[in-house]
Amino acid sequence: MAYTKPRNRVGIEHDRVTDVSSTDFPGYYPGEDHSWSIEKFKNHFKVHIEYLNELNSEFDLIGVDPSIANAFRRIMISEIPTLAIEYVYIENNTSIIQDEVLAHRLGLIPLKANPDYMHWFKKDDPEFEPTDYDTLVLHLSAKCTVNPNAPEGTTDPKMLYNNAHVYARDIVYEPQGHQTEWYPDGVTAANPDILIAKLRPGQEIDLSMHCILGIGQDHAKFSPVATASYRLLPTIDIIGEPITGELASKFKSCFPKGVVAINSKGEAVVKDARKDTVSREVLRHPEFEGRVKLGRQRDHFIYCVESTGAIPPDQIFLKSVQLLKKKCEILRKFNLSA
Repeated sequence: MAYTKPRNRVGIEHDRVTDVSSTDFPGYYPGEDHSWSIEKFKNHFKVHIEYLNELNSEFDLIGVDPSIANAFRRIMISEIPTLAIEYVYIENNTSIIQDEVLAHRLGLIPLKANPDYMHWFKKDDPEFEPTDYDTLVLHLSAKCTVNPNAPEGTTDPKMLYNNAHVYARDIVYEPQGHQTEWYPDGVTAANPDILIAKLRPGQEIDLSMHCILGIGQDHAKFSPVATASYRLLPTIDIIGEPITGELASKFKSCFPKGVVAINSKGEAVVKDARKDTVSREVLRHPEFEGRVKLGRQRDHFIYCVESTGAIPPDQIFLKSVQLLKKKCEILRKFNLSA
């Protein structure tokens, strides 16, 4: 029986990629109904969480169009509001780091603070004054001194001096007004071990910082993700006669570990196509010509979201869904009023 490639499959050949465009719309295939319906979408749509922790997540989004999948990715990177240091008021800085470089380093430190409690800061209004509803206040004060109790003969600056290294953990949150209710556990750096500066005896840093809401398309420091990407689910179809014996071992070696296994009959079988990197190594060998078909499933997206620590990765995706919904509602109202 001849191999028939499913219509939701992207073909992977040794020299090209085929069938990259979506065909699931009315009229493309004569006599077939490919019109969109909510019931049809409900039956095919799935979300599967592969793993999830405080910083990383991998999940599958199945049954959506590539334009929707990419919209979520773009929103996660550039449109979800977070809090970051925007204004730095330096009282004293005698370190070797220039004021503007120090301010830039501070701004890039991700902060653990729920942005939902804060309002937007009106940066374009010269008469606007910060309040506890739109601004968080942080303070950093560190002075390097000689440690009189340092072990004899040591050359480690951390033992020779006090405050030789200034870390993100040294930033102190100063709650204002109602902020004690909103942030009872305080506001801290997502990674307390971020190195801000190195000091030596006599050097000092004393400054205050104001944090406001922002989005990634204004500045990367407001982006809640370090990376947000997706890939299509790889597919591997063994066609024709089973691959056995020495060819089975060679076939298995053409794929990353865990993709192909050899069963009790000595036949090569696809164990987990998800682990495949689609290197096309198997297509280089003439003995496998016409015996394997590589592809990717066009409507199965494997997302990898790495949070900066400001917002958990699962919340980042949920916020992207909410934002896309708001965009659709605005567009719908605009079309109805036009």
